Amino acid sequence: MGTPGPFEIILIFLVVLLIFGAKRIPEIARGIGKGIREFKDATSEISREFDMDDNRQRHQQINQPRQPQQGAPQARTSAGPSAADEAPPQPAKANNPGDESESAREQQAS
Repeated sequence: MGTPGPFEIILIFLVVLLIFGAKRIPEIARGIGKGIREFKDATSEISREFDMDDNRQRHQQINQPRQPQQGAPQARTSAGPSAADEAPPQPAKANNPGDESESAREQQAS
């Protein structure tokens, strides 16, 4: 069973013509056309409403303040050399008597 052929289409058209008459067929076609147009208008209106809702949600998300991100605050760098170019500062060594190396003891003894 495939698509209807030309003979079958003509037969269907003649049956419709006999049932409804020549004057009623244009009225029926106009009614079907109006129904299709109203359906298209309704679907386009619904899609516009969805688009407006999406735009409102995006607008609200843009205007809402963001939550602070987790993590330690970063210090701002000046226009000079960046902190990545400099070596980290070395802690000062304490002069504890037990921490001296042997070469330091020899230098003190001489």
